[in-house]
Amino acid sequence: MSFIKFIASRLTSFFLVVMIGVTIVFFVPRLVPGNPVEAMLGRMQAMGTYMEPEMIASMRATMMETFGLTGTLWEQYTGFLRRAIFSFDFGVSLSLYPARVNDLIGRALPWSISLLLFTTLFCWFAGNAIGLLAGFYQDKLFSKVIETLAMIIYPVPYYILALLFVIVFAYIWPIFPFVFQVSGIPWSWPWIKSVLYNSFLPATSIILVGLGWWIISMKALVIDVKEEDYVQYATFRGVKKTKVMLRYVARTAILPQITTLGLQLGGVFGGSLITEMLFGYPGIGTLIYKSILGSDYNTLMGAVSISIIAVATTTLAMDLIYPFIDPRIRYK
Repeated sequence: MSFIKFIASRLTSFFLVVMIGVTIVFFVPRLVPGNPVEAMLGRMQAMGTYMEPEMIASMRATMMETFGLTGTLWEQYTGFLRRAIFSFDFGVSLSLYPARVNDLIGRALPWSISLLLFTTLFCWFAGNAIGLLAGFYQDKLFSKVIETLAMIIYPVPYYILALLFVIVFAYIWPIFPFVFQVSGIPWSWPWIKSVLYNSFLPATSIILVGLGWWIISMKALVIDVKEEDYVQYATFRGVKKTKVMLRYVARTAILPQITTLGLQLGGVFGGSLITEMLFGYPGIGTLIYKSILGSDYNTLMGAVSISIIAVATTTLAMDLIYPFIDPRIRYK
């Protein structure tokens, strides 16, 4: 019975988080002054396209209907929920008409997932391994050096580091390209090399900052766990240091890190906005940025909604599996 109550409470929280997040995503763009359809018609006329007033009125009505901007605000909202939540259809892009939002997200999402999934997992494994060693051997010189470097790198915003990389390695020393340009047949070796070459700077900027956080947090956890009675008892009994570190300290200290990893994995579906903008990386972050500039409600709502649902789903999954990871936790 307690298990059923636990599942019901978590599903209710999941539903509320998704509904509140999607609702905010719907209303916030509409608080911005201006009408995206009028802006689109204005751009067409600014390019020298002459249209009769009747034609403009007809196009305005058709576009308002196509983009789901007709009716009252409540009707637009319920229509958006019906399409987004139940049919997962975000309609047509306003700025890239007649492309569908689902197609745009489908093209951008693999780029963001591949970049952020690799960098997140690399930072997690490498940062926790380094933090474990630095915390377990906290009195050693290398531990103090590692902590100092991590403390220096961690406070630096990743976009500042990315901008520094662009200036140094794309302008001063043009070792890497400034604009993301992939060449070759997809999935061929030249194409893979081109992707790795173009992705090196954005991945490095994310990894360096991410490593600092994981090292600092893991070291702090390890130092606390080392003082636990069962660790001290194992040490006094003469258990090898390596076994104490891996079997006693690491298994306990890693639990909070797994929770944080789960939340970060959900965030990969939202892309890395500023890093992708700086390097011209064709991911979800760049798509969101372009949709904001173009007042593209549908694309913006679709991309952000995907991120909200992904984070909520990952959180729900972590809540459900965490009692299996940590036997001290019980379903309540």
